[in-house]
Amino acid sequence: MLIGVPAETAAGESRVAATPETVKKLVAQGHAVSVQAGAGVRASVTDEAYAAAGAQLVDAAAALGAEMVLKVRSPAPAELAQMKPGAVLVGMLEPFNAEGLQRLAAANLTAFALEAAPRTTRAQSMDVLSSQANIAGYKAVIMAADRYQKFFPMLMTAAGTVKAARVVILGVGVAGLQAIATAKRLGAVIEASDVRPSVKEQIESLGGKFIDVPYETAEEKEAAEGVGGYARPMPQSWLDRQKVEVAKRVAQADVVISTALIPGRAAPVLITEEMVQSMKPGSVIIDMAAGKGAPNADGTVGGNCPLTVADQTVTRHGVVIVGETNLAALVGADASSLYARNVLDFLKLVLPPAPKGEPASAFRIDPEDDIVAACLMAHQGAVTRKS
Repeated sequence: MLIGVPAETAAGESRVAATPETVKKLVAQGHAVSVQAGAGVRASVTDEAYAAAGAQLVDAAAALGAEMVLKVRSPAPAELAQMKPGAVLVGMLEPFNAEGLQRLAAANLTAFALEAAPRTTRAQSMDVLSSQANIAGYKAVIMAADRYQKFFPMLMTAAGTVKAARVVILGVGVAGLQAIATAKRLGAVIEASDVRPSVKEQIESLGGKFIDVPYETAEEKEAAEGVGGYARPMPQSWLDRQKVEVAKRVAQADVVISTALIPGRAAPVLITEEMVQSMKPGSVIIDMAAGKGAPNADGTVGGNCPLTVADQTVTRHGVVIVGETNLAALVGADASSLYARNVLDFLKLVLPPAPKGEPASAFRIDPEDDIVAACLMAHQGAVTRKS
């Protein structure tokens, strides 16, 4: 099969959907791979490395015109216009963006959104949300350390003692856990909050302290367990009590990193304007849900904090609020390496490796495969996403 890897065109996007490592494996399986010249430059991958792996270097039209196209982000309208009807598209295609999925169906593409893969053991190796969130959690702490005008670790010097920074992590999924681990390595004192009681052990194993909010009803406990690895909206009674406990910690914090997202819904407000006002001047908030919150009264969209401005760093009430919306792309080399491996593992389900010495296997859709079925967003001119 002819597989195309175009350069990403979204602003600030440094990642690429295939690396020389994965290209080499695809070529070894008997597929032809065409990579757009310059596609890997922002991820520190040269054209020469792709060529050495067996790829053919082409222009954008040739890469997008392949039988199968591997991308990081969903194609823009100009890119869609260059894709062939009936082609296969694999990437992060925003499965909750109904308008975007309709465009893919109208272009008569067979489209797979890797974010929709179930959170199961079998799907772990192709879990793009986890691989990219892991990188984002690391980068969030590094950005916080850069913006914060004091040390993270405690230092005892001849000029006096410097206290360790207090870091509060809100939302302890993959990104939050990596943020805890990274902040701990830098010497910070860490507290973390999440709606799921099961993460308490994980937080403490990484050296953080869990902000505990007891459950008072069976409904609260059931919601806290989540479904399929994802958090569920908590009852208002619990949220009110959590807000009080979190507000106390936020007021004392030097750095707050919020990571809370609920698939298909607006990100919850965890850091109110009143909480920001209570923070010390020079404190830093890294809002990893920037641009995904509920609309504010003035029409703007924040994140876990309504004061966040997507893709901007602003100062409000003396607090620096970072609204970077694509943290993983700031670590383009490793983000691409992990993402490309996720893609390669998914391709094994639709392009199964042929026995040694035989021609490459043809593309196929197995409707009985739970991962393939969950990721299939469009096929034969219709949106096929399962709700």
